[in-house]
Amino acid sequence: MDKMIIHGGVALRGTVALSGSKNATLPIMMASLLTADPVIIGNVPRLRDVRTAVDLLVRLGVQARWIGEHELELRAREICSHEAPYELVKTMRASFVVLGPLLARAGRGRVSTPGGCAIGARPVNLHIAGIRALGARIQLRNGYVEARAPQLCGARVWLDSPSVGATENIMMAAVLAKGTTLIENAAREPEVQDLARMLVAMGARIEGAGTHVIQIEGVERLHGAQHRVIPDRIEAGSLMIAAAITGGDLMIEDAPADQLAAVIDKLREAGVEISAHNCGLRVTSKAPLRPVELRTLPYPGFPTDLQAQMMALLTQSSGTSVITETIFENRFMHAPELLRMGADIMMKGPTAVVRGPSHLSGAPVMATDLRASMSLILAGLTADNETEVSRVYHLDRGYEALDAKLRSVGARIDRVPA
Repeated sequence: MDKMIIHGGVALRGTVALSGSKNATLPIMMASLLTADPVIIGNVPRLRDVRTAVDLLVRLGVQARWIGEHELELRAREICSHEAPYELVKTMRASFVVLGPLLARAGRGRVSTPGGCAIGARPVNLHIAGIRALGARIQLRNGYVEARAPQLCGARVWLDSPSVGATENIMMAAVLAKGTTLIENAAREPEVQDLARMLVAMGARIEGAGTHVIQIEGVERLHGAQHRVIPDRIEAGSLMIAAAITGGDLMIEDAPADQLAAVIDKLREAGVEISAHNCGLRVTSKAPLRPVELRTLPYPGFPTDLQAQMMALLTQSSGTSVITETIFENRFMHAPELLRMGADIMMKGPTAVVRGPSHLSGAPVMATDLRASMSLILAGLTADNETEVSRVYHLDRGYEALDAKLRSVGARIDRVPA
């Protein structure tokens, strides 16, 4: 277990490139199960979760090989296993979206239920209800979802909430189903849209991705394809906040401005200067930061995956900010660690009140989840003295070579063995 050592007080300046989106890559990798032909995925980030996904796919019979630093070839000539075991699913909840493609291609699947996690329960009932609507027979037994369907059939599926994972799972099940499937109240996230583009490249018939209603006409078979994963909007937002919290000036290459509208609006409201260029977004911060009120919402609202990072930034604003978390019930676990560094944060239920500016002082802190890790890194970048962030294996799940990227723009940060 490595840790990060940060000496704050340096304004970040320069240009930094984004990696491919983790949240888009993982379901796209699972889509390789839908065809016996090879699929080639480009712009794949070298992350811990990607390694876990490769391990799972290989266990199911997929041949996997890296054909470039960020290019992965997957080929599922035959499905030799139908089980996604607990030891893999528990480390990466996105593994559960393997159920849809397994059912569509092989007619059965046995996938461990993920259980709880640090930021909330995140049940899979919407996945199960949607796939059951397509005609699958499902049983919950010994902590596993066991599903069988010799032939899935198109159906109308209403999601009680616009779950990204459920939308992706049902979409992959439906592409080989007989007839038409309508997913209503579907998730609109860019990652869902990217999966749809990959499936269409494989021969699927999908309309409406990016809206609340996705229509899928089932086809008899899919073929191989090549696809390049979109840039990671959450990494982009995190780096934008890094520029803001350090009073820096960063050019973030390939930052998808259209996918970050809610984030850009809130940062500008806080006094951060953001300008769009052909190569990406330039973020500068000179004036004192202003307080804001924000509420996390499904896309295109402010993303829950940037809430922790924004809380770190708002400790430096002049006044009282209010953050309301509406997506996950336990996503303020970074706040006690920020308090250890000198932040003034009061929490009550889904709301956190942040008073600033706080004089942050470096301290030993512990990451509890992926985005909390980034929040503590950001706090360390502006804190006095030395900040030691432990359990950074969480960070490795979603940020590729973050310490190297930050060092390239001036940060004093090092990874050392714990």
